[in-house]
Amino acid sequence: MYNDLIQALLPREPAQFIGGQWQTGRETREVFNPATEASIGVVADGDEHTAEHAIEHATKAQKAWARLGLAARAEHLQRLFEQVQENSEALARLLVTEQGKPIKEARAEVGMALTMLRYHAGLGFRQTGQVMASGTPGRTISIREEPYGVVAAIIPWNFPLAMFLRKVAPAIVAGNCIVVKPSENTPFSSLAMATLCQRAGIPAGVVNVVTGPGKSLGDALVRHPGTHLVTMTGSTRAGTQILHAAADSIVPVSLELGGKAPFIVMADADIERAAKDAVASRMTNCGQVCIANERTYVHASIHDRFVEAVVREVNQLKLGDPHDESTDIGPKVSAAERDSVNTHLKRALEQGAQIAAGGPQTLPAALNKGYWVAPTVLTGVSADADILCDEVFGPILPIVAFDNEQQVIDWANASHYGLSAYVYTQDLGTSMRLVDALESGEVYVNRIGPEEINGFHAGWKRSGLGGDDGEQGYRTYVRTKVTYLDYNQ
Repeated sequence: MYNDLIQALLPREPAQFIGGQWQTGRETREVFNPATEASIGVVADGDEHTAEHAIEHATKAQKAWARLGLAARAEHLQRLFEQVQENSEALARLLVTEQGKPIKEARAEVGMALTMLRYHAGLGFRQTGQVMASGTPGRTISIREEPYGVVAAIIPWNFPLAMFLRKVAPAIVAGNCIVVKPSENTPFSSLAMATLCQRAGIPAGVVNVVTGPGKSLGDALVRHPGTHLVTMTGSTRAGTQILHAAADSIVPVSLELGGKAPFIVMADADIERAAKDAVASRMTNCGQVCIANERTYVHASIHDRFVEAVVREVNQLKLGDPHDESTDIGPKVSAAERDSVNTHLKRALEQGAQIAAGGPQTLPAALNKGYWVAPTVLTGVSADADILCDEVFGPILPIVAFDNEQQVIDWANASHYGLSAYVYTQDLGTSMRLVDALESGEVYVNRIGPEEINGFHAGWKRSGLGGDDGEQGYRTYVRTKVTYLDYNQ
């Protein structure tokens, strides 16, 4: 049933969506289901010529799109919201098929996407610009917002639908046109969204979707002189490469990169609640979340009770067919990602960590196809272990005991990353001291993510530059123009 609905959202043959048309090419790439390793289908494999073509069409469309005005552009987003809502189950099933997350998480991602559209469609009558008094009578100073022009967006595979709209919605409502390059692992969600943009009546060239490898197609988009802004979510390594590529043309770059979030559980915390949230924050999407709990620090006085609670939670998780409503954890997105997590786990065990729950031996025998990693809890982890330094991006939960507040602050901040952090305590003063001290762009107190659309998702250190969401995220996509007016005539 859902296959027919999914196919209705995709091009009939491998093609790029450029200038409002599906354009085929000679080179193609096969995409595989991470749960079964079966082929999902074939997509076009673009190159620098594809990038050139897409930017050309975006450039042609941009001036007219900007002249429409903010309110009219917001109406287009409202129509796109209606299309996504109408096709929500097909989009969720497509997410399960190409990315591997369980269906209940896929539906939640569609909900995130709808929230992003609803928020940005509501900006149609926002206050824009400023007017200031001049120091001279008969003169005014005004600052107005204008779009950059053409935006290149490079999006990841962990939330392919939500990330598409996290970039597209603010970019186009601000008056830009956009070229989106999805991950090679999960191109179909973006192609489906291209179809829905077309059905919503968004003019040709405003939203373009190109598929292909980051090293050639992505690099060409970033380096093209017709690109005026680059926005990217992905690994810190890829972000570094994009910064280098953008340097020659001095193009503004917004990067949301890796994370190594500390999850701090103080002695007075609600142990059951903290344990449940620690597991959820680590295991959601098979650990493939940039703000995930990557390292859990628990006060020594409650360590054993906390570990027992975490083990109970993990032992209840069900791995299996992600289309099954009862499944809690699906596969990793690819063999390479699975192997990376297993390498991290092996190294942790070599460095003295012990498995308190889960581990490779607990994988169900039926899961002999696909890229599976069993949820695993580690104890006995030394504070300087590699698994507490490197982003794992998988369902491995290391737990470390700490003795006092300053010690855990020092450990939490001893990282190249600074995206997110978590604090569990029932004392307001303790929570605010930790919020003040933690070197992270966002801190969650007695709760976990996801982040909310009217906040601002931005990292410190090597976790990124700029950010997404809310008023500050919207401003990523506009530049300012100052007018000095003398009306003494």
